[in-house]
Amino acid sequence: MRTNLTHLLGCELPIIQAPMAGGGDTPELVAAVCNAGGMGFIGAAYLTPEQIGTRAAAVRALTSKPFGINLFAPTAPGSNPDIDAAIARLAPYYMELGLSPPAPSSAAVVDVFPAQLAAALECGAAVLSFTFGLLPPNAIAAAKHRSMLLAGTATTIAEALALQDSGVEMIIAQGSEAGGHRATFLGDFAAAQIGTIALVPQIGDAVHVPVIASGGIMDGRGIAAALALGAGAVQLGTAFLTCNEAGIPDAYKQRILETAEDGTRVTRAFSGRAARGIVNRFMLEIEEDGAPIPPFPIQNALTRPLRTAAAQRGRAEFLSLWAGQGLRLARRQSAGALVARLAAEMGATIEALAR
Repeated sequence: MRTNLTHLLGCELPIIQAPMAGGGDTPELVAAVCNAGGMGFIGAAYLTPEQIGTRAAAVRALTSKPFGINLFAPTAPGSNPDIDAAIARLAPYYMELGLSPPAPSSAAVVDVFPAQLAAALECGAAVLSFTFGLLPPNAIAAAKHRSMLLAGTATTIAEALALQDSGVEMIIAQGSEAGGHRATFLGDFAAAQIGTIALVPQIGDAVHVPVIASGGIMDGRGIAAALALGAGAVQLGTAFLTCNEAGIPDAYKQRILETAEDGTRVTRAFSGRAARGIVNRFMLEIEEDGAPIPPFPIQNALTRPLRTAAAQRGRAEFLSLWAGQGLRLARRQSAGALVARLAAEMGATIEALAR
């Protein structure tokens, strides 16, 4: 199945593995997707410049195919929260795992984007995708100077038009079903909860660059549907999280496999920014006490040691279990086998519709 985006990206299939900041997209996963005919992405938002170089080198050692890299667009700092109160709120959870609460200095906001961008531009990736906003004009110019393709993430038509005006070559239309952080950067998060099936054709009609559908797509039927709606490719995240190569704890994978379609919700509890994940104890308790949650990236920094320890101990009740709404379609298999299955299902669906 060749589309405008497979031609642009240099891959055989319109299947993109979503970048998953936090370690889910290991070099083995990214390379396996590329070698199977899709395009793998490194989620580099939480990596240091040195780690970006190391991760990209590991991918290049495993595949000769093009791959992508993803960063968070720089965002303006939010209001100054009461850090001491935020730490006191989290302290009981740290104590339960035998940890000392984080120091206030751990919540300091440092602008790492310039250094990350410099490393990403030199890492050999063919595509630079980004979310949470627009890249600065100098970053756009630097990527184009290196012949890197640019892909921005939109949750509304207004955001898609802003991304197009900024100079991106493709737009990722993130439906409300998608797992992980919401990409909304213009307007209210709640108002931008538009489903993939409604969002993709409207963005496609509004812009002249190719569109990548993202959100709730887990099998070949979903891919065929997205193509019918006008997308040139699809981006899947949750489907790849249960692959053998995915770098998330087994407790996380098991929760994906055993959770129903109504078992996720959008929360700010873990990171301070709206994100869809599987409901667990931490999410419920933090949301229900009603106290203010510091904005991203402060809350994200304050909960990171807790989440790291929970991952090591298999304590899923303290993990940010990012996942989309297509949970019942998740399978345990290798990434290469998943891409092959997706391609076969897509082809069978299109053939059945043609008949």
